[in-house]
Amino acid sequence: VQLQASGGGLGQSGGSLRLSCTASGSIFSINAIGWYRQAPGNQRELVATVTSADTTNYADSVKGRFTISMNNAKNTVYLQMNSLKPEDTAVYYCNAGVKVNSASVYYQNFWGQGTQVTVSS
Repeated sequence: VQLQASGGGLGQSGGSLRLSCTASGSIFSINAIGWYRQAPGNQRELVATVTSADTTNYADSVKGRFTISMNNAKNTVYLQMNSLKPEDTAVYYCNAGVKVNSASVYYQNFWGQGTQVTVSS
């Protein structure tokens, strides 16, 4: 299973960026997929996740500014980031819980390669 992220880059404070992550490979089902981020010197933290039941979860720091959504047919998750702040600067990682075939009992955890988001003040 590969998670390919795109859409990072440089944004301005108050501006917007949109991240995408597409899961490919041996995928039978996805339980949940989402985004984490890691700023220099900090631990990786949850940003937002969405489950196969379309239940979303957001970090308090991004609630009301970021929106996560998923296109199930394309195994693609999007993160719309509005009202960006300099403290949103980090490497953003896509993460998914995947059953790789019908015989799988558990969901395996996969990570993408990360995409840099830099917000200038």
